[in-house]
Amino acid sequence: MNGRLRASIYMLRSSYWFIPSMMAIIAIGLGVVMIWVDARFSHGWIEGLSWYQQVRPEGAREILSTIAGSMITVAGVVFSITIVALSYASSQYGPRVLTNFMSDRGNTITLGTFIATFLYCLVVLRTIRGGDDAFVPQYAVFVAMLLAGCSIGVLIYFIHHVPQSIHINHVVARIGEQLIADTSERFPARIGLKPDGSHVGHAVPATHTVQVFSNEAGYIQSIDEDGILGLATQADALIKLELGPGDFTSAGRTLAEVTYWKRWDQERSDQLRACLTVGKKRTPENDLLFLVSELVEIAARALSPGVNDPMTAVTCLDWLGAGGAELAGREMPDAVRVDEAGRPRVIVQPNSFSEFLAESFSRLRSYVAGDVIASLHFLDVIGILSKACLCREQIDELNAELTLLIEQAQDRLNGPGLRAVQERGKLVEATLKHRAQSVTFA
Repeated sequence: MNGRLRASIYMLRSSYWFIPSMMAIIAIGLGVVMIWVDARFSHGWIEGLSWYQQVRPEGAREILSTIAGSMITVAGVVFSITIVALSYASSQYGPRVLTNFMSDRGNTITLGTFIATFLYCLVVLRTIRGGDDAFVPQYAVFVAMLLAGCSIGVLIYFIHHVPQSIHINHVVARIGEQLIADTSERFPARIGLKPDGSHVGHAVPATHTVQVFSNEAGYIQSIDEDGILGLATQADALIKLELGPGDFTSAGRTLAEVTYWKRWDQERSDQLRACLTVGKKRTPENDLLFLVSELVEIAARALSPGVNDPMTAVTCLDWLGAGGAELAGREMPDAVRVDEAGRPRVIVQPNSFSEFLAESFSRLRSYVAGDVIASLHFLDVIGILSKACLCREQIDELNAELTLLIEQAQDRLNGPGLRAVQERGKLVEATLKHRAQSVTFA
């Protein structure tokens, strides 16, 4: 799928207006259809229901007016509650977490249900008439009552859903689960084919190199990998991407360096730029490290002096450890991608375990070092994470994180707390050493 199209679909899915708008349109269409059904068919089926009494024009108007008025009132209350929840989440967990709340299906479906029921009642209400040419859409009124009942059920669900959605464990777990799922989906990389060593690439050395510059400022939100590979193959070129998802670019910054053998013109440069979607904010759709930074931000806020909530930081460390274990247990993608003929076509800067550690544990280290509970758990997570490592370099990087944490803890802690961290550090260090000696790495 085209990168821009994929980014547009993600923006629609994460918007707060899309689902309520679709439900409103469907409700209007349902109202028109039910009026047609009432005008087309007799009400014999409803007359056979002993427990349901048909309504007269005045009664039908009263029922629909009551439902419509209550629905738009409740919709306003739901919107107000959602805004309050968003404000609370932004102040407590960070503004970047708002994307998760904006795309929450429970909130959007709840608002859409009340708006849809309101519009349905308005569409049906205008068709009711009395007198000699009386028309009461019995089927449509019956459906309106069913929608009102469903709306009550949705309201009960919403009252339960709001406090659950802003609970810190739920927020962190949702980000962590997406991090694990995205890691599982994206590794190994899916750009072209991985070199197998049987191809040597071009026999003729390249003589032409050109740089492709950005013409706009913003964050790289997505990259059309297949489009870049196809463009490089068509132009018989080697494209080296200088930026990846989540990186910030500005007008005039180099996006890619192109080495070509035949021809490369401005049109192809424009095609390459079109393969990179630039937006105003980072999104988790193609930016794996954005999810990591969300967890880091929540943990850092929790360990700040104004909050002092180490247990939230512990929860974030658990999910970072789970995401790191998923990444460490997978084969890291090669930076060079080749076409079907085995020729190098694209050079990327793929996510790596080292980059993951730098964006997660390294950034949190200075915050964790000042808290005994967080420091002890930081060390435990490193020990657990080492069991998923598949190469000695990963163990060495974890060992470096352990050493740096102990050094920083010595400057921030003292007394029994420092001794506990040092003793736990020795145990974890022994675990890393045993892991490095007892396992045959690939």
